[in-house]
Formats: sequence, C-alpha cells, structure tokens
Amino acid sequence: MSNKTVTSAATQQGALSKNSITLLGVFGPKADMRALMRMSSGRVKEVKLGSRVSSGTIVAIDAEGIMLRQSGQTTRIAIPGS
Repeated sequence: MSNKTVTSAATQQGALSKNSITLLGVFGPKADMRALMRMSSGRVKEVKLGSRVSSGTIVAIDAEGIMLRQSGQTTRIAIPGS
C-alpha cells in the first residue's frame, strides 16, 4: 500500500465506522503478520493469528486484510479505502 493510499484513507471523513471493528493496517514478515484493529469501543488493539477479539477469532492475516471467524462464519475485513 502506498503512502498516498494511506494518507487518503486516513483523511477521509467517515472512513471509520464508530459502531464496528475496523482494520487499520497490517505489518510484519509474511510468516508472522500482525494487524492493528480499532474495536467498536474505540480502543486500538494489535492482533496476530489466533487472537480473540469481541467479534471472533483471527484465522488469517495477509497484505489484503484479515479473516475473522465468528459463530462458524469466516469474514474478510479489509483496510478501509484499499
């Protein structure tokens, strides 16, 4: 992701939903990627594969986003604006 894309997403009005979790970014080596997530409470949390958050468990992290498993369903969450 380019700096221009990050800057654009960071400055968009209403890009982050205040009532749900939002993926802020992913980082680290492919074998041990981490992600920063903004929880619905507003708290920012660093997560890794297997981390539990209020809405499920992180089952995958890649350059495109994360996969979150909740109640038997898996959902992809991407970085807003990407």
